[in-house]
Amino acid sequence: MEHEFQNQCPYCGEMIWMEFYPEEGRIQETIIDCEVCCNPILYRVRFDRDGAADVRADKAQE
Repeated sequence: MEHEFQNQCPYCGEMIWMEFYPEEGRIQETIIDCEVCCNPILYRVRFDRDGAADVRADKAQE
Protein backbone atom coordinates (compact mmCIF):
# COMPACT_ATOMS: atom_id res chain seq x y z
CA MET A 1 0.00 0.00 0.00
CA GLU A 2 1.27 3.48 -0.88
CA HIS A 3 2.22 5.56 2.16
CA GLU A 4 3.49 8.73 0.45
CA PHE A 5 1.01 11.50 -0.25
CA GLN A 6 1.34 14.84 -1.98
CA ASN A 7 -0.62 17.85 -0.77
CA GLN A 8 -0.52 21.56 -1.44
CA CYS A 9 0.55 23.96 1.31
CA PRO A 10 -2.54 26.02 2.26
CA TYR A 11 -0.35 29.12 2.65
CA CYS A 12 2.06 29.25 -0.30
CA GLY A 13 0.69 26.56 -2.63
CA GLU A 14 3.92 24.51 -2.75
CA MET A 15 3.40 20.79 -3.33
CA ILE A 16 4.72 18.79 -0.35
CA TRP A 17 5.25 15.03 0.03
CA MET A 18 4.37 13.42 3.38
CA GLU A 19 4.36 9.84 4.62
CA PHE A 20 1.63 8.35 6.79
CA TYR A 21 1.22 4.73 7.91
CA PRO A 22 -2.01 2.98 8.91
CA GLU A 23 -0.09 1.08 11.59
CA GLU A 24 0.11 4.36 13.53
CA GLY A 25 -3.67 4.61 13.79
CA ARG A 26 -6.71 4.78 11.56
CA ILE A 27 -7.16 8.51 12.34
CA GLN A 28 -4.10 10.72 12.66
CA GLU A 29 -3.38 14.44 13.10
CA THR A 30 -0.02 16.15 13.04
CA ILE A 31 1.31 19.69 12.56
CA ILE A 32 4.38 20.13 10.36
CA ASP A 33 5.90 23.35 9.04
CA CYS A 34 5.97 23.90 5.29
CA GLU A 35 9.46 23.37 3.90
CA VAL A 36 9.14 26.51 1.76
CA CYS A 37 7.24 29.17 3.72
CA CYS A 38 7.68 27.68 7.24
CA ASN A 39 4.00 28.12 8.19
CA PRO A 40 2.39 25.34 10.28
CA ILE A 41 0.22 22.87 8.36
CA LEU A 42 -2.31 20.64 10.11
CA TYR A 43 -2.46 17.25 8.42
CA ARG A 44 -5.53 15.08 9.05
CA VAL A 45 -5.40 11.51 7.81
CA ARG A 46 -8.10 8.82 7.83
CA PHE A 47 -7.37 5.28 6.68
CA ASP A 48 -10.25 3.06 5.60
CA ARG A 49 -10.39 -0.70 6.25
CA ASP A 50 -8.47 -1.41 3.05
CA GLY A 51 -5.65 0.98 3.99
CA ALA A 52 -6.62 3.71 1.51
CA ALA A 53 -6.09 7.18 2.97
CA ASP A 54 -7.90 10.50 2.85
CA VAL A 55 -5.27 13.18 3.57
CA ARG A 56 -6.15 16.83 4.20
CA ALA A 57 -3.81 19.76 4.73
CA ASP A 58 -5.18 22.90 6.41
CA LYS A 59 -3.79 26.00 8.05
CA ALA A 60 -2.97 25.17 11.68
CA GLN A 61 -4.84 27.26 14.22
CA GLU A 62 -2.46 28.92 16.67
